[in-house]
Amino acid sequence: MASDTASAAAAGSSSSSIEADAETVFEYHKMGMPPQRPVDAVFCLCSLDVRVAHRAAVLFLTGYGDRFLIFSGGVGKLTQGRFAKPEAEMFADIAREMGVPDDKIIVENRSTNTGENVRFVWDLLEQRRVKVQSFVLVQKPYMERRTYATFKKQWPDPETVITVTSPQIDWRDYPDVFNPRELVVNIMVGDLVRIREYPAKGFQIHQDIPDEVWDAGQRLIKAGYSRHLP
Repeated sequence: MASDTASAAAAGSSSSSIEADAETVFEYHKMGMPPQRPVDAVFCLCSLDVRVAHRAAVLFLTGYGDRFLIFSGGVGKLTQGRFAKPEAEMFADIAREMGVPDDKIIVENRSTNTGENVRFVWDLLEQRRVKVQSFVLVQKPYMERRTYATFKKQWPDPETVITVTSPQIDWRDYPDVFNPRELVVNIMVGDLVRIREYPAKGFQIHQDIPDEVWDAGQRLIKAGYSRHLP
């Protein structure tokens, strides 16, 4: 009986440590940048989390984008089989249902990663001869930092002004049936490693990672959250 009690206590302690480490990594990925206004456009980087579409549409409808609401996303590893159409088209449908006029929506539906989101939207705007000088970028909370670092590296015009935001949800409330906790922890741990490794590959600008955040990520990897490592 005593050994069973000790085992249960150890399991509880391990679970609480994993939860604390997950929250540490989640909070690091969030940059906490207040969205600026006005800006030329709201640029939504699409994903498996449709709450991002709602956040982008609300921002646009409340005056954070003077000209366009842009949705970028094709079919990625995490959305293949989940949606009946490309991510950007799904998200655009949500925005229309929320009242965003169709002529204010731009859809880029081929990209499969963050770098392609950035480059393909640039190409699309160039084709349309549209000049955008400021954006609010909208992403998942645990993708804010990678989105910022990728945009700063891969958007061709360094003078473009950006802020990054996401659905305003704390870690304890973020996981849901469509974004299960185990999947989210695996993804954001993998993205932490990408933040360290990708600047050397030319994909992102450098971002400092505090030791306590890196250590939390390494403990999560040792605990088995390693399925989305680069």
